[in-house]
Amino acid sequence: MEQKLLFTDDVNGALRRIVSKSRPTAVFVLVDENTAQFVLPRLDLEATPITIPAGDEHKTLDTFAAVWDALQRGGATRHALLINLGGGMVTDLGGMAAATFKRGMPFVNVPTTLLGAVDAAVGGKTGINYGGLKNEVGVFALAADVIVSTVFFNTLPTRELWAGYAEMLKHAMLTSDDRLNELLAFEPTGDRQRLLTLLKESVEVKRRIVESDPCECGPRKALNLGHTVGHAFESLALQRACPVPHGYAVAWGLVVEGVLSHTRLGFPSLLLHRLADYVLEHYGTFHITCDDYDALLAAMRHDKKSRHGEINCTLLAACGDVRLDQAVDDDEMKTALDLYRDLFHI
Repeated sequence: MEQKLLFTDDVNGALRRIVSKSRPTAVFVLVDENTAQFVLPRLDLEATPITIPAGDEHKTLDTFAAVWDALQRGGATRHALLINLGGGMVTDLGGMAAATFKRGMPFVNVPTTLLGAVDAAVGGKTGINYGGLKNEVGVFALAADVIVSTVFFNTLPTRELWAGYAEMLKHAMLTSDDRLNELLAFEPTGDRQRLLTLLKESVEVKRRIVESDPCECGPRKALNLGHTVGHAFESLALQRACPVPHGYAVAWGLVVEGVLSHTRLGFPSLLLHRLADYVLEHYGTFHITCDDYDALLAAMRHDKKSRHGEINCTLLAACGDVRLDQAVDDDEMKTALDLYRDLFHI
């Protein structure tokens, strides 16, 4: 199934065309408490709203079941349509709910955050957190359509723009030095039209990779750059009851895995330091000590990329020179975490 990406500021028009063409038996729209307040009123479409709590800490089995309950109460059939209107938490959880309800009903993603637009809404990964681990349970399921627009970005706090930009940095690292340097010279809080251009280029990087490997058997693993460590940071933050935005965790993860890429594969030191300085300036630090290492390593071994309990990373010999399935032992990872703390003056 091909995923249609629509870049448009006429979100209502795009949705009306989708509904008119697909002729669903009913239309539901999934929102969290924030998008229910700030975004849903701008949607000019007859649909039954389903509202869930905001925040990644609510991306749980209970919330997931609540969406099933709402669909069932609303008389949804497998020919109904679910519109996921929100950030990555909404599109991840809503996509999984749609993919499993009645063994699968169609859904449309309308990301309202930069992170959702560049990452979560595109590519068919859905899921929920489980047992204290990020995205532990999920399925591959493509949205029928993804509507990408910047019209909702003015409802976002600055922190949310930076969260999405981390995934764009990742895509740049998978492409070339020039692309990474271009993004390191820009800030997402600046020129909105320039941001849209960079966003389109970034989404195209992900789309090309996903189309070549929809179920992550090979090349798609490149998109895990920064995520083995980033997800471990997220899991530790959840255990501390102080969740951090996914994009911030990815930014810190890119630095740690950049360090691993340098020590193992010779990733350029100058570019690594430029990346680390940019992340430190705009994302701050995730504070860890040596006492946190065992918990972090345990989370990494539970990562979905692990086959036999090893720590598995995507690394780079250079921007665009991707090395998949890099097994990292505990001592090597601890050294990388030490160097991360040095770079971030922790």
